[in-house]
Amino acid sequence: MMNSDTERKHDEAPGSALNPPVASAPSGSTHIRSFVHRRAHITPSQREAIDRLMPLWAIPFAPRVLDFEQAFGRQAPTILEIGFGMGETTEKIALARPQDNFLGVEVFNAGVGAMLKRIDESGLTNVRIIQHDAVEVLQHMIAPGSLAGVHIYFPDPWPKKRHHKRRLIQPPLIKLLSSRMQSGAYIHLATDWENYAEQMLEVLSGEDTLENTVGEGYAPRPDFRPQTKFETRGLRLGHGVWDLIFRRKP
Repeated sequence: MMNSDTERKHDEAPGSALNPPVASAPSGSTHIRSFVHRRAHITPSQREAIDRLMPLWAIPFAPRVLDFEQAFGRQAPTILEIGFGMGETTEKIALARPQDNFLGVEVFNAGVGAMLKRIDESGLTNVRIIQHDAVEVLQHMIAPGSLAGVHIYFPDPWPKKRHHKRRLIQPPLIKLLSSRMQSGAYIHLATDWENYAEQMLEVLSGEDTLENTVGEGYAPRPDFRPQTKFETRGLRLGHGVWDLIFRRKP
């Protein structure tokens, strides 16, 4: 089974920052990238949105720590989303939680264009976009202890066993994410691949700075994560969806 976000990642190819010291990066120069280049498909309206709206709602990647207050024009809890796809879920959550800032990181032009259209049409003011590899954004632009939450919904499952090493959710990434989270901040993952859910649970449980909000196992889908049309159809057909919510320990 693949949901709309997973299908996107198989089918597509590939504010301002202050100037304090660069956020520290983990040792080693290689990492699992948050995307894989594939043949791009972008509609004229998505391209128009990129050309017109990127200067308004996007933050260019730069190897400097981002000042959230300056980027969003206010002080508010900031939630990072890695891979927002076509932006349907991000839009709904941002509309329902106007008190929070949402920083979406995505590399694919079609997704960025679609999200920019949603921002424009919905009148959202609490969403910003960085079009860049999420790991490099975390290493260089997100200050330690600054995030109130992290969302990663339906990342590419790489279902073939020989490709599991390409999956995004690996111990180094989770350690890096946790280092950027405030005490008490949450990380919320979701997938519709059971094997990947098992790996996610193992990786999150193995990070000693995090704790499972439900004690052990998977969490019920929280009210703030809307159920997509594709997900609803899959559940009706008996397919599973697994949510995991962990919290940064004090």
